[in-house]
Amino acid sequence: MRYAETGYYLEVDLSTGNVERVESDPKWTELYMGGLGTNAKILWDRVPPEIEAFSPDNLLIFSAGLLGGTLAPGANRAIVSTISPQTGLMAYSMMGGFFAPELKYAGYDKVIIRGKSPDLVYLWINNDKVEIRDASHLKGKGAVETQELIKQELNEPKAHVAAIGLAGENKVWYASIEQGRSSCSRAGVGAVMGDKGLKAIAVRGTKDVNVAQPAEFIKECNGIMDYIKYRADNPIKNVEPIFQNLGSPQEMLLHDEKWHTTGFMWGNARARRKDFWTEEVEEQWTSVQESVRKRLISCYNCPMKCGGLISVPGSPNYMMKCYSKLTYTMAAYSDLAFGFKIAQMATEYGVDGFSCPQTMAFALELLEAGILTEADFPGMPSDTEGRFYWLLDRIVRREGIGDILANGTYWAAQAIGKGAEEYAHNNIKKHEQLPLKLGMLNPVYFLMYCTGEKINITQIEGQFPQEPFPTIESREEFIRDWIQVPDEKFKKYFLDWNARGENSNPQYPTPEIAAELVDWMERMHYIDDALGVCAGLSSFPLKPPYHIHNYPRFFSAGTGIEMDEDTLTQAARRNRTLIRAINVRRGMTRADEKPPEDHWRKRFPELEKALLDVYYKFRGWDERGIPTKEYLQEMDLGFVAEDLEKRGILKDE
Repeated sequence: MRYAETGYYLEVDLSTGNVERVESDPKWTELYMGGLGTNAKILWDRVPPEIEAFSPDNLLIFSAGLLGGTLAPGANRAIVSTISPQTGLMAYSMMGGFFAPELKYAGYDKVIIRGKSPDLVYLWINNDKVEIRDASHLKGKGAVETQELIKQELNEPKAHVAAIGLAGENKVWYASIEQGRSSCSRAGVGAVMGDKGLKAIAVRGTKDVNVAQPAEFIKECNGIMDYIKYRADNPIKNVEPIFQNLGSPQEMLLHDEKWHTTGFMWGNARARRKDFWTEEVEEQWTSVQESVRKRLISCYNCPMKCGGLISVPGSPNYMMKCYSKLTYTMAAYSDLAFGFKIAQMATEYGVDGFSCPQTMAFALELLEAGILTEADFPGMPSDTEGRFYWLLDRIVRREGIGDILANGTYWAAQAIGKGAEEYAHNNIKKHEQLPLKLGMLNPVYFLMYCTGEKINITQIEGQFPQEPFPTIESREEFIRDWIQVPDEKFKKYFLDWNARGENSNPQYPTPEIAAELVDWMERMHYIDDALGVCAGLSSFPLKPPYHIHNYPRFFSAGTGIEMDEDTLTQAARRNRTLIRAINVRRGMTRADEKPPEDHWRKRFPELEKALLDVYYKFRGWDERGIPTKEYLQEMDLGFVAEDLEKRGILKDE
């Protein structure tokens, strides 16, 4: 018997209509853990670099994490992996809710989609019964609406449905996949789903997921719940309110948005409004949020309530969480009421909440600069909010200028020309970033922004504070219950970090220390994304209940495979290296690993070069950022070294 995982994948070929239940390799569990790790292995094996995002041979993989469907609190993440149309690299996006556990209960760890359907279809998984069903009647329907219509059609209210909206059908390069209380938004996974002619996947399962050592597993689960209670009673001091507790940042609970609205950038990630937040604004925004937020909601088997059920008058209900509350508001220089309303439309259309508002603000900035003209926007309203609604509709339908904007700011700028490239200024690896421009370069964040394979800072950062605390007393207080550190030396790194002087940014943390810190944060994210545990209970908060010291016990008790901190670290680094190799094989180079030119007001070219050099060496990569043959063999990735050698990518050391 396989423990924690079902041991089976569901293979679906939409070109032929063939559906197979395939047993997975149990050795992969120890090597890659599950979830993102095994997704990467499948993509390496089956999607060579010649295959483009919209090829029938590209795969779209929906995976539950290894611990999904168990009693582990917050183990509810689905990991969707494919090749991104926007970056040309491996895309992996996460969603919470109930989809992943339901997939495990139906008897599958993954659904692997290949081929293309000539007609629009949806997949219905009901335990052992799997059908490819006609979805022509769902064409053009919203992503949230589609979920409800499918459940009604199946007469199965307990089914969980992941669906695309009009943006996915029209292959908008930043189209999302929406599912109940969460979404997969980044890197265009919804566009690949639309290209394959797949409107939705509905799943219902009633089977069990077994663990190897139930008593030990439950003991660990109780420890997580006890710590969650402890943290709730002991919020972290000296940090912004959204970082004081656990879960995804509590944007749906909090009303104070001074930190975001005065610190992050408005419009096309250009303008900082330091004096925006006033008592009057706070009172108005609080009233708006309280009027539309019906209740706080959580994902499967999680005590945290990070999402909000939002009900805007005249529009269907939808779920919102985290910074998406502000992305449209700040891009349009508008207010919170506008943000809640347009976010509902964007959720139905199925578009990414970072890329889409930035792209619309980018278009209006080009109009203001004269690079685009009124003739490019026939019939567009004159008011800013009306323009955003108009642009959103044109983008998801790929009509007129919307057809160009649907590919994101980098590609739109290339198509428009006439200096538009200078306005697509917030990209890394052709992908829109968080609209955050800073003063002094932070070495740790420089490395995370540049080298992160997910190309999404909020899924890379985590357990080390973003900035130094003001006094030694506050730092000493912080480290007293900092049990999550993998080594005591990390406490000293934090104690020695000052806001000013010799041990301050950009010279401190040093490149060597920065590499260690980034490795720690990446390690936890890669473990989360393999095990399917929400980052809000592990890799993202400063002091989470899941950490490197108790994760091996969860793995061992869950699977029956002995795992300690060293072997778990090795597995996480193996996954990180394999994804790196996939992207290197697809043409990614060191030249791609740079933040936007205006991300920090002052840049330090020599230091930035040293940071990359030291980090690459720490990772076992050469000066080009390519894993060395020796390191690949050490990671049990000899097959990767052999392939890279044959392609002339891996050179003699």
